[in-house]
Amino acid sequence: MSSELLAPLDLAFWHLETADHPMHLGALARFDPGPGDPGDVLALLAERAAAIPRLRMRVRDVLLPVGGAAWSVDTSFDVHRHVRHLRHEPHAPVDPPARTAPHGRPAGGGGDDGFTAWATRLAGELMERPLERGLPPWEMYLLTGEPGGPFAVLVKLHHALADGMRAVAIGAGIFDEIAGARPARRHRPHPVPPRSWLPGPLNVADAARGRIEELGRALGVGASVVRASRLDLRGAPSLTAGSSGTRRLATVDLDLEEVRRVRRVTGGTANDVLLAVVAGGLRQWMLDRGEPLPADDPRALVPVSRRRPGGAPGPGNTFSAYLLDLPLSDPDPLGRLGAVRRRMDRNKAAGPGRGAGAVALLADQLPPLAHRFGAPLAQGAARMLFDVLVTNVPLPRSRLSLGGSPLRALHPMAPLARGQALAVAMSPYDGRVHVGLVADGKAVPDADRLAAAMAGELADLVKLTDHPDRPAGTGRLD
Repeated sequence: MSSELLAPLDLAFWHLETADHPMHLGALARFDPGPGDPGDVLALLAERAAAIPRLRMRVRDVLLPVGGAAWSVDTSFDVHRHVRHLRHEPHAPVDPPARTAPHGRPAGGGGDDGFTAWATRLAGELMERPLERGLPPWEMYLLTGEPGGPFAVLVKLHHALADGMRAVAIGAGIFDEIAGARPARRHRPHPVPPRSWLPGPLNVADAARGRIEELGRALGVGASVVRASRLDLRGAPSLTAGSSGTRRLATVDLDLEEVRRVRRVTGGTANDVLLAVVAGGLRQWMLDRGEPLPADDPRALVPVSRRRPGGAPGPGNTFSAYLLDLPLSDPDPLGRLGAVRRRMDRNKAAGPGRGAGAVALLADQLPPLAHRFGAPLAQGAARMLFDVLVTNVPLPRSRLSLGGSPLRALHPMAPLARGQALAVAMSPYDGRVHVGLVADGKAVPDADRLAAAMAGELADLVKLTDHPDRPAGTGRLD
């Protein structure tokens, strides 16, 4: 039986998980009506998920290295323990489903809008539940409504299994276009031994030199983390409330051409515009709530992939991050965008392997035993560094479908670290930027209002940049 040691960062995510802070990624994919009935779609979903080798792997403890764990093939794998069907009953009461009954039939409103609202609410509730650790750590839910109507698929993947880009590569295997192009599966003739951290006798010197260089970089990152840590914790109350263990999902779709239009006028990148949209949405949302703006601008953790461009995504997590102070204190939308652009330019000039945002790289320098016993300390450290996670997850550019049903939208979902009440994930697809907001259900029960505020912020930026005499690349209108 083949096995593979969990990389240090994957091991960290595995041990960071608690009942109130499950460490899984997610995505809610919504599809237009297609030719198949729900039974056909469910069978197709199960068949394609079972054909993805990575989804047959589970985590097991190992003797060496001490405190480590490995991925190994689940010899009793049953795809039907992971792929489930939940049906929308438009005329039933709108009570939420019991957390202990994932196979039930939750209810919602009627029609397409009612189905979308039901699926979104249900996805948030299903994201509350940690994945079963003795099984391969993933789940898929087919959510259906009226016969012949739209349907949705919720995907949950443990963060130890993949980062955002790898999650896309794994999850994309359910789509017609990807599954049809998948090569025939190869069977390895011999088991693959666990990858060892111990160098062979012929490369001890090279390994030692590399280790010294890595430790030097880690010390630099560690010093940056200490300098950037905030001991006073003067953050926004709505973003730093204690965890209730509940989750709410809100979604919004932004026009990608409008984002690009703003970028062409103001300069920078489309991601700068989206980060400014998040900042402006947070500001307006707090003001609408009657909540005072925080004394210090909230800080966002912005993940950055360390995978090589054009390279095939390998297993596990490969990313660093930037820290970005979101300029909520500036009342001018263009001023906020200019501040975001300048701060991100400084981050990029330093590079993703430097600065406090590269805290994920420190995991590579810690032995497995430190991850196992240091997780309780690390869980509280996130709050000292950042207030909200904002991530951009790219999707395939081609249009996708499942069983002939076109993909209408795919809203990504990121996990909440301890001390955070909101995570924002964005994915461009088919001319739209699909945004998923995962919030603590008690601290941020009105995440839908925040989603609306983000849409309003983009509309304001479009209006302010729709000026024929405006010079390109400037930060404000004169």
